[in-house]
Amino acid sequence: MKPILMMNVLQNIRILYLLLIFNPAIFTYGNDISVDVDSPNHCLAHFHFLEDDFDFCDTCGCGSSGGSMGYGTALNKNFMGLRYIGQAYRSRDGIFNNSPWINENFNTIQAWGNFPVTKRAIVNVIAPYQFHNRVFPDQTEQKISGLGDISMLAFYNLIKATPDSIISIKPEHYLQLGGGLKLPTGKYDKANNTGSVNPSFQLGNGSWDYILAMNYGFSHRNWGISTMFNYTIKTKNPKDYQFGNQFNYGINTFKTYYVSDLAFTPIIGLAGENYAANREFDMKVANTKGSIFLGKLSLETAYQNYSLGLVGMVPIDQNLNNGKVELMHRVSVYLNINL
Repeated sequence: MKPILMMNVLQNIRILYLLLIFNPAIFTYGNDISVDVDSPNHCLAHFHFLEDDFDFCDTCGCGSSGGSMGYGTALNKNFMGLRYIGQAYRSRDGIFNNSPWINENFNTIQAWGNFPVTKRAIVNVIAPYQFHNRVFPDQTEQKISGLGDISMLAFYNLIKATPDSIISIKPEHYLQLGGGLKLPTGKYDKANNTGSVNPSFQLGNGSWDYILAMNYGFSHRNWGISTMFNYTIKTKNPKDYQFGNQFNYGINTFKTYYVSDLAFTPIIGLAGENYAANREFDMKVANTKGSIFLGKLSLETAYQNYSLGLVGMVPIDQNLNNGKVELMHRVSVYLNINL
């Protein structure tokens, strides 16, 4: 194995290891029994959740607005909060196989939330602020920052779990269908594509994109499994550039542990992303399609109406831009207030 690749693998392993040791109490103070209704965590004992906890996004900076992400967390139903997402990539500085690698970092701070509209419908809003940078082989650096693409989606519960106030020990299912828009609020600068095989070093797509989503979950007492699927249809922007449509999928398994007034939920999951080729002037752009398969480890801690989450994701297998772009790792931290 090449030394650089070995270093990347070891770095990814360290990220997951840090998440595992974040709080050893979650592995020593667990229980499988239902909590009394008067407990501060009674709504967690009847474990159900609205959206999947998939903190992943497009393999690019411009897609970090949430259009291809999970639209919530494992422990909250309705919430508002802040989330940071960091992605580390490397890409070829040129079109040749021996072109040097450059390091790229996509950083996003999101204001996000799930807001109830009716008993069965909710609206999800994600407003990102992006600040990206990349370092070229001659050690020069390029930075961009600003508002990203805002996304708004509506979800309807076809199968709805029992309300929080009712404690049930029976297995439960939920099924949601949703759809929405990703608005072109982030700036698209065509000059950022010049001399780079990664056209996604952008604040936004510059286009109106349409999102279709489905979430399915199963829970029993403290245990649960959640799955998510969504498809983003991307349109042509005013610069005659069109990012490829994107399909995302994932599965999580989790268990909640209780320690006094705190609830801890470690989550293990897998996720995948598939990208169609980009198009410019209605012609396919070479080396822009791809796929990636990821492993995920996360931990969410809840206290009263607050929840804190940590997420780490590393690639298991990837072929992005014909091997000319590589994801190193993704990390996320969020703090929410439950509504």
